[in-house]
Amino acid sequence: MAHDEQDIAAAGRSGVVNKAPDYQIGAPRRTPIANPLFEYLLRHGDDRLVLGHRLSEWCGHGPILEEDIAMANVALDLIGHASTLLALAGEVEGQGRNEDALAYFRDGTAYRNALLVEQPNGDFAVTMVRQFLFDAYSVLLWDQLSRCAHEQLAAIATKSLKEDQYHLRHSSEWVVRLGDGTDESHARTQQALDAVWRFTAELFDHDAVDEAVAAQGVVVDHAAMRSLWDTMVNDVLHRATLTRPADGGMRRGGRDGRHTESLGHMLATMQSVARAHPGATW
Repeated sequence: MAHDEQDIAAAGRSGVVNKAPDYQIGAPRRTPIANPLFEYLLRHGDDRLVLGHRLSEWCGHGPILEEDIAMANVALDLIGHASTLLALAGEVEGQGRNEDALAYFRDGTAYRNALLVEQPNGDFAVTMVRQFLFDAYSVLLWDQLSRCAHEQLAAIATKSLKEDQYHLRHSSEWVVRLGDGTDESHARTQQALDAVWRFTAELFDHDAVDEAVAAQGVVVDHAAMRSLWDTMVNDVLHRATLTRPADGGMRRGGRDGRHTESLGHMLATMQSVARAHPGATW
């Protein structure tokens, strides 16, 4: 983020937060990892919460009615996945925070989503390319996590995999349709791919959190995932007559809480009602 932690805290005090909750709203950006499984669950829960909200922004603005409904349904699926992951994260943390607390009362520096999912919707081509690149990754991730030793996470992965396979089919078909369509749709889709590609490498990074949760039975082979992802993506891009961008200049930081300014703008909207009425239930 462009602001440091002091600026963010000041903005929170002067904004819509009327009364701070009893629990900590956000952690410093470089806080040592005391609970790696909690951190791991936040990463994948935040990915789906943020992307689900991004898709929800299309509600009422889709290019056709059928697609408007389809994107809303995908958004609901992703937010449902996020809810289960964040609920489990709250249990693992053991500080009394449920999924709503984690969603609405953390600042941007405490979010652990990849930079890809927070990118603005842009036009329909940007949204579909962003969705496809994440869907291909997500299907492969759920497939591996469905066989992990953590029973609750494996159960979440097994259920989510079935829904994400539909998401991948839907987004990949749109990428092919747009890329291999008119001259204008091809040009826009190539521009979209060029714009968001630099955020993809972060999805496959392997760090100390991954090492720590692997010792707890949550093992993911990132290298194998990347190889399969490359194959899937290359096949769709070939059918879409799109050119895969070069891998140089990749952007990272989301897993450590270093985000683009787009996330802050999105969270201000997403969290406004909950922060205006802390403690309220519906």
